[in-house]
Amino acid sequence: MPLSFSISDLRQCPAFFDTVADRIWQAWWKESGHPLDYISGRLRDNMNATPIPFALVAHDGGAFLGTASVIASDLAERPQFTPWVAAVWVEPQARGHGIGAALVDRATRDCFALGVRRVYLCARPLRSGYYEGLDWAVVERDIGPHHMNVLIRDRSPPGSD
Repeated sequence: MPLSFSISDLRQCPAFFDTVADRIWQAWWKESGHPLDYISGRLRDNMNATPIPFALVAHDGGAFLGTASVIASDLAERPQFTPWVAAVWVEPQARGHGIGAALVDRATRDCFALGVRRVYLCARPLRSGYYEGLDWAVVERDIGPHHMNVLIRDRSPPGSD
């Protein structure tokens, strides 16, 4: 059964701020000893009027379903690459309904609308296939201590759509 959902900029749906911060913290930062306040502070940058960073939230009315962010840098080993789609999270009960793909697509399209020609994403090898299925291309493998793969998605030239 398909899930009904919308994708909104977190700046337009600030009620989801604490949930987004918690999911990012639980998934990627808690285990390394970073406090939730550290992630909340970083996420506050997404609430400014600047084009990047920004965070998206997938929701069904007031029910949180997932999130994705666009940030300047997501891999310390590749500071020259920017911007990055990062912190893609879908609630376990909402997985398998296209929400992650929709979040990644929206984040990418929003970057292209800002004039960005190439968007980056890093993923562990086990997750890379998912993004490759969404038309991302692996350009580097086994980067850094977490052995991340770097993927890219390029904006189509005008008139090629």
